[in-house]
Amino acid sequence: MNTDTFSPGAEAPFYDVVVIGAGGAGMMCAAEAGKRGRRVALLDHQDRVGKKIAISGGGRCNFTNLRAAPGNYLSEQPDFCKSALARYTPADFIALVEKHGIAYHEKKLGQQFCDESAREIIEMLLSECREARVELRLNCRIQSVSKTDRFQVQTSAGTLECHSLVVATGGLSFPKLGATDFGYRLARQFGLPVTATRPGLVPLTFVEGDKPLHELSGVSLPVSVRNNNREFQEQLLFTHRGVSGPAILQISSYWRETDTLQLDLLPGIRAEQWLQEARREKGDLPTQLSRHWPRRFAEAWCDRHAPRKGIQHFKAGEAAEVARLLNAWPMAFSGTEGYAKAEVTLGGISTAALSSKTMGARDVPGLFFIGEVVDVTGWLGGYNFQWAWASGHAAGQAV
Repeated sequence: MNTDTFSPGAEAPFYDVVVIGAGGAGMMCAAEAGKRGRRVALLDHQDRVGKKIAISGGGRCNFTNLRAAPGNYLSEQPDFCKSALARYTPADFIALVEKHGIAYHEKKLGQQFCDESAREIIEMLLSECREARVELRLNCRIQSVSKTDRFQVQTSAGTLECHSLVVATGGLSFPKLGATDFGYRLARQFGLPVTATRPGLVPLTFVEGDKPLHELSGVSLPVSVRNNNREFQEQLLFTHRGVSGPAILQISSYWRETDTLQLDLLPGIRAEQWLQEARREKGDLPTQLSRHWPRRFAEAWCDRHAPRKGIQHFKAGEAAEVARLLNAWPMAFSGTEGYAKAEVTLGGISTAALSSKTMGARDVPGLFFIGEVVDVTGWLGGYNFQWAWASGHAAGQAV
């Protein structure tokens, strides 16, 4: 793939399609368009493609989820993602992975990971782009975009023109990897609405009164966390500043600043009945709870919420209150760790302005938005990659 600059002073080179952003969605779209005989340029301001892919899944890339369905995504228009997800499924992407001989496995809950390295997914997408004769331009910064009968894209490497312009620039998460608000600014330039953005799949930070819990940093335990009619059962992890872990990351996308989460600390166990049985054994509560929790957490939690006496000496009201807290421990939070620690960005280009079949802007012919820059955000566990592949494929078939 060509990575040279465009010839200065010469007539602007023309492409059928220009894709801005060489992440997962952008590479998928470029490859699909190229396979259809389109002349495609793929631009990125970074020096390497797929930086978020490279760090995902602990370096092994949780590249899809077998359970991906519209109910696993957040958007102002919940049905918007249905069309793209139905036309490019997890099975379709797995078939591509298998075509390239990449070994993979299911970790849990439908999550698919590379056996070796996330680099294999990046190389696979680059190979697909090479096969489709996509021209890749790295270290290529967009300076301006305008449109007459064609789009004119002024870049640090020169100007180029195209019939179709695809924006796959991602959201605001992981700014250290080069994330910017370019996609939102371009959408507004062309009159498209952008919904409010905020960090998603992100750790939550303690309120002032809970800050002593930072001493539990590194402690993890299974919980079921509830908020706004959503519930996730997974691990919770204490950090120096708050809580993280899959359960918290999942619920964080539904959490708002005024919300108090309800944590079931004994998921699948009726605490009232459990406590009655524990009282008959006459041990202290931290010892009994350490059968289910790390001892450090059991002692810290009991110091806060349980009478300082043997379980057999609990009064009826005391036992009832402890049981209630075990199954519904309320936790409020002061905020999140922000975009620096967020897996994704919630909100983005309003889906009301886009075609769900093509990802094209309804009022700007030839302009498309795909991937994280769009107001479609998946759960933790491969769902956001599946949206990248599906939305990229949808646009690639339409440009």
